[in-house]
Amino acid sequence: MLADGRSAVQGRKVAAFTNSEEKAVQLDRAMPFLLQDKLQELGGTVDAAEDWADHVVVDGRLVTGQNPQSSRSVADAIVRLLRESA
Repeated sequence: MLADGRSAVQGRKVAAFTNSEEKAVQLDRAMPFLLQDKLQELGGTVDAAEDWADHVVVDGRLVTGQNPQSSRSVADAIVRLLRESA
């Protein structure tokens, strides 16, 4: 949540572990909520690629990745943003 009480993802485009990825690893019943659903509930727009794809979304200074396969690409995107702001 932001200082004004709004969700940090409200009106933002994000990547996240998808409902189908949660189901594929059989964690959908172990979690109190599915991340994709919760982000959408909080006003975010989830931009999903195929399951297990390396997928990153940059919306302003918010950098999100879909899954562990996206880790390096998330790091690269963060480095690019830092260089641009230097």
